[in-house]
Amino acid sequence: MVDSGEIRVEAGPGTTVVRLVGEIDVALREQASLSMATALTGVDPIVVDSTDARFVDSSGIAFVMQMKRAADEAGLDLSLRDPHRVLRDVLEIIGASGLLRDADEEPAPVG
Repeated sequence: MVDSGEIRVEAGPGTTVVRLVGEIDVALREQASLSMATALTGVDPIVVDSTDARFVDSSGIAFVMQMKRAADEAGLDLSLRDPHRVLRDVLEIIGASGLLRDADEEPAPVG
C-alpha cells in the first residue's frame, strides 16, 4: 500500500486551517489548487498546519509559498504551525523562513 497525502481545509470559528496530512507532493496538485481557492474565499486568518505531514516535496513548499502570496494579496493573515519542522527547515534552507510567522506567535500590528 502506498502512503498518500491529503490537504484539508477546515473552517472554524475565527480561523481557517489548511491541514497537510501524510505525504504532500506533486500528486496533490489538483487538491492543492482547490484547497487554496477554498481557504482564500473566507475572511478569517489562515493557519497552514503541517502537524500530520510526514513529507513535503518542492511542490508542497511551492503550495505554501503561493498560499502566502495569495493571502497577502487578499489582505488575510497566514501563519504556519509546524511542530516537527517538516516545512520550516526547508524554508530556512531556501532563505524564506522569515516570510511565515509561527501560528503560536501574535500577529504583527497593522499600520
